[in-house]
Amino acid sequence: MSETPKSKRASLSTAAPLKRLWPFVRPYRGLVALWLGFLALSSTATLSLPVAVRFMIDRGFGGNDPSAVDRWFLGLMAVAVLLGLATAGRFYFVSLLGEKVIADLRKTLYAHLLRLDMAFFERTRAGELVSRLSADTELLRSVVGSSASVALRSTITLLGSAAALAWTSPRLAGFALIGIPLIVLPIVVFGRGVAKRSRASQDRVADANARASETLGAIHTVQSYARENHESNRFSDAVQIALHAARSRIGMQAALTATVIVVIFGAITAVLWVGAKDVIAGTMTAGALSQFVLYAMLGAGSAGALSEVWSEVQRAAGGMQRIEELLAETPSITAPTQPSPLPLPVRGEIRFDAVSFRYPSRPDQAALDDFSLHIQPGETVALVGPSGAGKSTVLQMLLRFHDPASGRICVDGIDLRSLDPAALREQIALVPQDPLLFAADALENLRYGRLLASPDDVTAAARSAEAHEFLSALPEGYQSFLGERGVRLSGGQQQRLVIARALLKDAPILLLDEATSALDAQSERAIQQALERLMQGRTTLVIAHRLATVRRADRIIVMDHGRIVAQGTHDDLMAEGGLYAELARLQFA
Repeated sequence: MSETPKSKRASLSTAAPLKRLWPFVRPYRGLVALWLGFLALSSTATLSLPVAVRFMIDRGFGGNDPSAVDRWFLGLMAVAVLLGLATAGRFYFVSLLGEKVIADLRKTLYAHLLRLDMAFFERTRAGELVSRLSADTELLRSVVGSSASVALRSTITLLGSAAALAWTSPRLAGFALIGIPLIVLPIVVFGRGVAKRSRASQDRVADANARASETLGAIHTVQSYARENHESNRFSDAVQIALHAARSRIGMQAALTATVIVVIFGAITAVLWVGAKDVIAGTMTAGALSQFVLYAMLGAGSAGALSEVWSEVQRAAGGMQRIEELLAETPSITAPTQPSPLPLPVRGEIRFDAVSFRYPSRPDQAALDDFSLHIQPGETVALVGPSGAGKSTVLQMLLRFHDPASGRICVDGIDLRSLDPAALREQIALVPQDPLLFAADALENLRYGRLLASPDDVTAAARSAEAHEFLSALPEGYQSFLGERGVRLSGGQQQRLVIARALLKDAPILLLDEATSALDAQSERAIQQALERLMQGRTTLVIAHRLATVRRADRIIVMDHGRIVAQGTHDDLMAEGGLYAELARLQFA
């Protein structure tokens, strides 16, 4: 189970976290006004119905003019039509408001996640983030687009019904007041329990979603090890835990609803019994009692709706807290207030001066220890060494995914910490060991290197990367869909596509992270030719386990435990013996 973002959590007993939605609601004040206007109309029509029924009974049935019945029924129908139209308008505008607000919240949250640093993603599972983007925001959409309207409408109806009850019969309304504390008390007591269980339920759902996302992303490994049943059982366990948490929440919510309904209708029954005695005694008309009954039913229904909505609001408050935790995350790698500009064109001179660094997840182990390296513009430098020597860390530090604990890293004499990270990364092209392709067509994957590249530039990059031939042979050519992570292509084809993407970017600094380590000889030969074209005129840092790649480097840097232990050409290092000669004997032969 991953470590989740930490923040100071507000009390779960209130809906206070939902106040943080206001910045997303503010731009749609016009929709809010329309919603509230139709809400006022529908509430007015609802509260007018009992009055219309009273006059229909007392002046229609009880009067001497038979035509009065027709008039009062027409009046009652007019009220019903107004109620229907106003309710439709209220539903339309509040639902549209909910969709717009949550769309903006999702976009804001996603954009924020994309700008967090690598340290955050090292400690957080992608599946959990997707759950917060989907499940938690869906809860909020339900509240903004439905529950909030129901809550406000029920509150207005409850208050209006209470006032109307006092106006209809102060005596009976006084009796009804006795039951109010009995209604409020269970809402407060049970509400706290519902809120805590709602948060726990959402956390467990996120765990299950994260498990599914992780497994489906590694489906090749799962099936190659025949671990379908194992993963199915693990997901079932996660779902059962989530179900147990949901059952606890539902039970508490059901108990709250039952308690409120029993108390409300028990109080109504007692008050109506007193009212019936008054009608028999002649101190109250049948129409007035009917009006009182309808207002009591409206008030009771509103109170019951409030108890159910309160539970939904508590769940949404928990979801908003989880989203707030993500929005509160701040990246440690940020652009300075006034970033230094890189001199153009970038020459590609790289300097590491006494750099030391430890990963936050491994603070007891130095990834780089007093590491110093100077690379001239246009030079090709190969980094070799055993696993854990710090080779990949050098590339990550140059991309400024992390900042050094001590020392500094410069490009063309400018400290990376004084640069805008985005501007720095625009000058660097990366060819990773694992070719990362998106579930899109080949053209879109290639243009990820340069979004506005012309078709001719794309084709030229593909030719240089030895990719044009197989891309043209696809059913729809460059418009062919490549599947999730490019599964419709072979490993060598995927790698050549990534090299073409780097060629299209045409950056002055090139990083090659074991770009040919997992390829067969034929694929490697084609990719080596593509790499040679890619490296021409660029400052290149290569992590390689293949002799062919290392031999072509201007200089070889031998690393061990985050330090440089030797450097020179292949022949020089072989003559010296030591770690490089041992690695060459074990890995390069």
